[in-house]
Amino acid sequence: MNTLLIALAVFSLASLLNIFYITVLYHRGLAHGSVKLSRASTWLIAKTGIWVTGIDPKAWVCMHRAHHMYSDTEKDPHSPVRFGVLGVALGQLRSYESTLIGLIKKDKQYTQLVSDIDFGVSRLNRKKLWLVPYFLHLAISVALGVATGAWVLGVAYYFGIMSHPLHGWMVNSLSHKYGYRNFETDDHSTNNTFVSLFVFGEGYQNNHHAFPKSANFAKTSGEIDFGYWLCIGASKVGLLELGKAA
Repeated sequence: MNTLLIALAVFSLASLLNIFYITVLYHRGLAHGSVKLSRASTWLIAKTGIWVTGIDPKAWVCMHRAHHMYSDTEKDPHSPVRFGVLGVALGQLRSYESTLIGLIKKDKQYTQLVSDIDFGVSRLNRKKLWLVPYFLHLAISVALGVATGAWVLGVAYYFGIMSHPLHGWMVNSLSHKYGYRNFETDDHSTNNTFVSLFVFGEGYQNNHHAFPKSANFAKTSGEIDFGYWLCIGASKVGLLELGKAA
């Protein structure tokens, strides 16, 4: 039982690190500017983002901005309207790959969406070495299992740190299909409470699409945005500054 509890803690901490990078640094900071990133945070994103999450920060931001421009249309890179609820898992991967290729080839369709970001696609992706971070985390997982004699800890670490594809699918599919709406937006975005709790506020898609510049995705009584709590914590240690929420 103690091993299972430790495994749960390892999974939770690894997943939390992944979520911090994506929801705070990539999403609220880099994509929308709803929090002001420090120079150290921007350096952290550019140099370590791909290694921690396996996801290129510039490509992620590019795809996300396209999602807001074309939300729930045939041009949306990851909408259940285009791919179906289950199909979003593969659809978002294919769109991510297309975005990476477009940025590397300097296709204006993609580069114009991230012209404000002053660093390029990660060297790993430019050299077609995108699998390296996944193998690195796999090696860490194996080492953790060997060192402790508990392979469940290694498995917990790997699926925690590499949890973004699942989180992305939940947000992009379930929160654009199932839930309630606080605001009339020109898309199918919903507020899905389960997804919001599991993915630190990201499930409040209707709120977010109505107020994309707001760092706090929770807008009504009873809604809790744990991702905003992470922003508050990060502001305390100087990684970012909180503006006036919209």
